[in-house]
Amino acid sequence: MSTLLERLKKAGSIKSTQLSKSTLFTSKDIIPTSVPMINVALSGRLDGGITSGLTVLAGPSKHFKTAFGLVMMKAYLDKYPDAIAMFYDSEFGTPQSYFESLNIDIDRVLHVPIKNIEELKFDIVNQLEALDEKDNLYIMIDSIGNLASKKETDDAMDGKSVADMTRAKQLKSLFRMVTPYLTLKDIPLVAINHTYQTQEMFSKQVVSGGTGVMYSADNVWIIGRRQNKKGTEIEGYDFIINVEKSRFVKEKSKISISVTWEGGIKKWSGLLDVAIEGGFVVKPSNGWYSKVDLDTGEVDDKKVRATETETDDFWKDIVTNIKFQEYIKTKYAIGQTSLIAEET
Repeated sequence: MSTLLERLKKAGSIKSTQLSKSTLFTSKDIIPTSVPMINVALSGRLDGGITSGLTVLAGPSKHFKTAFGLVMMKAYLDKYPDAIAMFYDSEFGTPQSYFESLNIDIDRVLHVPIKNIEELKFDIVNQLEALDEKDNLYIMIDSIGNLASKKETDDAMDGKSVADMTRAKQLKSLFRMVTPYLTLKDIPLVAINHTYQTQEMFSKQVVSGGTGVMYSADNVWIIGRRQNKKGTEIEGYDFIINVEKSRFVKEKSKISISVTWEGGIKKWSGLLDVAIEGGFVVKPSNGWYSKVDLDTGEVDDKKVRATETETDDFWKDIVTNIKFQEYIKTKYAIGQTSLIAEET
């Protein structure tokens, strides 16, 4: 067996290794963001985060899609001081102030304006082909939902108004070509996309761009939102991450991230409801919250309002507790179980 294995490795024209020693599966890089529940939406774990491969953030306009992508960019650049981010831009709706509000070093961001899918495909494949294995690169496309095909552009220049039937094929070709590079060179790519409503009796939101986007993606979020009001004034939004597809998180999981006009992203948002559900926090009376001692099960005498739970002091001992971490993994992460059930 071992002799045959060595002969096969030597005879092959493609570099190969035993599955047990393959770094493509054993050493996948994980980059945590600063927001625990974003990590959960990406990986099913509080200490997880963004990994190599394609992540698609889809939703209507003004649904915080680009900001989520920039949060991930910030985490990647922070982890690797030598890393560069490539920002492919077709919408031109993300000014420097967006990057600066997240303390992203804009000197480490390469801005690449693009006009059509083919232009993006040729450039991104050339860039990925030129990378060394040790290069640290984060790629973001904003957006594929607003990107025309070359045929659509050429038809407009020629005064034609015929429907473009090539766009979905070109997007499928783009991600079919790019996906192997992302895994082999350990590169995360975040693509912003749009959604549309189906025409069925019970309409639902689906990701635009055809099946190629869904087939290639490791993670697909469809992002919704609801208003946060104080009286009649809107203070911000809860953005609801609906996990449409994931290789790591149970599909159809819903995770809420709160954003206010004045304070930006609430770091600890999304945790309170989960902690109450798991019995790690209780409501001793209406509008008040208390932590539960995770060792004794006793309820803390100290009661706080909801706004007072949004602090490092409230959460640091909960999120670092193994019991809570395991509860989150059980609730959100895809389990590693046998694919064939044993007979009982």
